[in-house]
Amino acid sequence: MTSQVSSPAEHADEANDASDPSDSASSGPSGSPGRPGNSPAVPDAGSQAEERTGGNAGENADAGAVESTGESTGDKEVRRLERVIIRFAGDSGDGMQLTGDRFTSETASFGNDLSTLPNFPAEIRAPAGTLPGVSSFQLHFADHDILTPGDAPNVLVAMNPAALKANIGDVPRGAEIIVNTDEFTKRPMAKVGYHTSPLEDGSLDGYHVHPVPLTTLTIEALKEFGLSRKEAERSKNMFALGLLSWMYHRPTEGTERFLRAKFAKKPQIAEANVAAFRAGWNFGETTEDFAVSYEVAPASSAFPPGTYRNISGNLALSYGLIAAGHQAELPLYLGSYPITPASDILHELSRHKNFGVRTFQAEDEIAAIGAALGAAFGGSLAVTTTSGPGVALKSETIGLAVSLELPLLVVAIQRGGPSTGLPTKTEQADLLQAMYGRNGEAPVPVVAPRTPADCFDAALEAARIALVYRTPVFLLSDGYLANGSEPWRIPEPDELPDLRVRFATGPNHELADGTEVFWPYKRDPQTLARPWAVPGTPGLEHRIGGIEKQDGTGNISYDPANHDFMVRTRQAKIDGIHVPDLDVDDPDNARTLVLGWGSTYGPITAAVRRLRKTGAPIAQAHLRHLNPFPRNLGEILARYDKVVVPEMNLGQLATLLRAKYLVDAHSYNQVNGMPFKAEQLATALKEAIDA
Repeated sequence: MTSQVSSPAEHADEANDASDPSDSASSGPSGSPGRPGNSPAVPDAGSQAEERTGGNAGENADAGAVESTGESTGDKEVRRLERVIIRFAGDSGDGMQLTGDRFTSETASFGNDLSTLPNFPAEIRAPAGTLPGVSSFQLHFADHDILTPGDAPNVLVAMNPAALKANIGDVPRGAEIIVNTDEFTKRPMAKVGYHTSPLEDGSLDGYHVHPVPLTTLTIEALKEFGLSRKEAERSKNMFALGLLSWMYHRPTEGTERFLRAKFAKKPQIAEANVAAFRAGWNFGETTEDFAVSYEVAPASSAFPPGTYRNISGNLALSYGLIAAGHQAELPLYLGSYPITPASDILHELSRHKNFGVRTFQAEDEIAAIGAALGAAFGGSLAVTTTSGPGVALKSETIGLAVSLELPLLVVAIQRGGPSTGLPTKTEQADLLQAMYGRNGEAPVPVVAPRTPADCFDAALEAARIALVYRTPVFLLSDGYLANGSEPWRIPEPDELPDLRVRFATGPNHELADGTEVFWPYKRDPQTLARPWAVPGTPGLEHRIGGIEKQDGTGNISYDPANHDFMVRTRQAKIDGIHVPDLDVDDPDNARTLVLGWGSTYGPITAAVRRLRKTGAPIAQAHLRHLNPFPRNLGEILARYDKVVVPEMNLGQLATLLRAKYLVDAHSYNQVNGMPFKAEQLATALKEAIDA
């Protein structure tokens, strides 16, 4: 049995409760940030998505100068920046995920492009004040199109000594560090190995340190509410959010509305959080320690016109599944068992019964996929969600779905392994499991999204393949995509594919004596898909089960020649799936190709942009379809002298490429539970070009 941990939503904030995923999402154009207590004319980050009217995405690199111009307004200087990377860090009970989520929502409503990286412990409540208990949320936002959460934060907000020690190694010299000085006492520092205070021993001299007694200031701001010290302390994350909102001119009204709505049943707590938020803003505006605030203009030229919202990968995937069911005119059925980092899909889909969605939380992984496969037999668009340990338990039923040739979506959100491994960290190490992790010859198509927003389109594509070719399909996302977020253009209904299918309604075969019968394994000559007959349709009774079927009739067969034919036919069906040709980005006729899949798209593309800015020629291609591969992949690989394959595993795609195309694919691998950094990849790719 797999070991389960709480989902990101469950980790979001033990002090202030987890944020509602539907609340953290809409994005729009430029708005005017306002002082708390006023009524700034900004779109509510928790309300309807907004229109953008920008041009095409630019070619700005995910690096380069941060600061552009500056001006002075009154006593405080305002500097304009092109981009900023902020990391909030504290105990898992300090509300860092909620703080980052709210800052992200307001940044999205302001119109910046953004990318996020939540990072939290696997334990529901890790030991307070310890390094393993540190939770962080990194946000990269800019006035141009960006691709990653950023390599290193320009600003670190450290709520305690553990947060500082766990993150200081990522912070470049000259960056700003905001520390909660109330926590830098002897005992908390000793827990993480600080023998002297880093605020006093000179170890932070290379940084711009802002010592702020966050806890004391929060308690003082909330005296009038009559809360206990412990209750008041819980709002210190809102004080920090208010301070950062002032520093970067973020809209504020949406957060205040969010807090009042979230704590509607506890109005005193709601107003206390609002008061702490306003106190943080006012502290930034009045204290002499913060003499400069910053503006990052909306990314007006980074997006095609349309209606946008901020969206996480799991939310986009959920919406993609709902859209697929609607476009197929089929009920959507999810059979699932909670497992990090896939649980949010179950949570989200359970909210949408009005769209014909039915969710079933089973007692274990095997029951979950068994129920989903039964729903597929009954005529539903069936889905099961899980992660690597759950895939292992579901493997026999996936093989049964291959044998029954029924449409079934197996959504696997990859995490670090083996076994329970790193439940809240990311990895791409389940590709070979998806390809071959079943007994017998049981081929399954594999589709992988490349960004959080792309999870929507990948879900539609996986549904198309499953429905057209009557096969289970793996949709391989990962923890980085699932929990990260970015702006997403909401498609118009007429942009969505037509996924309607025809069920079998009558006999489809004539016997030698002229009798008309129904053969459940008589195939479409183009797709090799068998007919889909809904149980209860008169005259279409047929046998199903795991034993090999006779071609055409579906009767039990132990005939060696028939088994050979059925195995080869099932493989031919998968090999014949129509997938788009692979596009190659190669403006300079490069000799080196970097080929990626899944969530490595952002770091790879950012690294390629950096290299091209220096004049280094390099080609890039990214795979969505991993089984079958695009038909032109072999020809593309043959064009280049070197092929580099970055993966968050030990070389699984590279192994497949070497085996199938006999190409000397060079692996660049990382398995530390974190996504690649753009600079790291740029260095490795430059070495490959020069070698």
